[in-house]
Amino acid sequence: MTINIRKQKFSPGLTAMLIAAALQSPLRAAEPGIAAKARPALTVNLVIAEKSDWAQTLAANGSVAAWQEVVIGSEIGGLRLAEVEVNVGDSVKRGQLLARLSADTVQAELAQARAAASEARANVSAAKLDADRARELKSSGSDALSGQALQQYLTLELTADARYEAAAARVKTDELRLAQTRITAPDDGVISARIAAVGGVVQPGQELFRLIRKNRLEWRAEVPAAELMRLRPGMPVAVVGLDDQAIAGRLRITSPSVDAQTRMGLAYVDLPATAAGSAFRAGSFARGEFKLGSSSAISLPQTALQLRDGFAYVFQVGADGRVQQRKVTVGRRNGERVELTGGLESGARVVASGVGFLSDGDLVRVVDAAPAAPAVKPAKPVK
Repeated sequence: MTINIRKQKFSPGLTAMLIAAALQSPLRAAEPGIAAKARPALTVNLVIAEKSDWAQTLAANGSVAAWQEVVIGSEIGGLRLAEVEVNVGDSVKRGQLLARLSADTVQAELAQARAAASEARANVSAAKLDADRARELKSSGSDALSGQALQQYLTLELTADARYEAAAARVKTDELRLAQTRITAPDDGVISARIAAVGGVVQPGQELFRLIRKNRLEWRAEVPAAELMRLRPGMPVAVVGLDDQAIAGRLRITSPSVDAQTRMGLAYVDLPATAAGSAFRAGSFARGEFKLGSSSAISLPQTALQLRDGFAYVFQVGADGRVQQRKVTVGRRNGERVELTGGLESGARVVASGVGFLSDGDLVRVVDAAPAAPAVKPAKPVK
């Protein structure tokens, strides 16, 4: 080391003190071989990019609807509702009485029709006897009955038969009208709506009840047109209801057309019978996932990714302990793990967390996960 001391007039003792102080100064640290050692920027744990099978799913939203909703109405009109036996939410069986119309007028008309049928039957008997006598006389060769008279008797017999058939048909019509005063359930199910009110006068075809057949619901998922081709009937579907609990459904069919405005199509998913209840109601919203199959994927914990400027990065640790920033592309998410679709190979070791404090080329100190503490044996009881 060279020490320059300006030529000034110092005493010999002072000059010696200046030279000693210079030799002990920090400038010695600048000598070759005494450079300070670089310090790590961060202490990190590593994680390995794993390759495993991931389920392929397609998420969708949609509405819950009745599989089939039957409109129940009156087939006859002008009669008053005398009784209503069910209400909204009641479970009914096929043929169960739902409501009854006042039947007094229909019963009176039926009695009149039956009386007319009895009279017509009596006229048939009388006309048949007259026609039979006329046939006997004609067959015996008697001239007491002309051919014209015989034809009249035969015509009267046929007319009496026709009048009786008309009267019998009227009886059947009134019997049917009487049966229609009892409004019954066409199938098993649950009453979803009730318009019927006691005392109201109904008209033919007027809606009185709505019935969800078999209490069976379906989920109508809205799926992009491009994704409909990936769906197949019978495919399993996980549907989440109002209680955030998933149930297993099955795809029944996809719509043959899509909406011209939204380019979305409908996928009809059958829900199990246990779905009907508080968690799934007709008209409510539900979300779900179609299970398309499985495929291999390279994944990392979400904490290992640094998101910046719309891109994702990881920090791979080299043999010299320095990190290398790698740009990666991400895909699906499964819980806390993220699929990597490019930029990193399986088995690569990257920084597990704290990536927001690192930059490309930083020196890090790698530590292993702390070993589990050994189990402490219980002390033996003192005898």
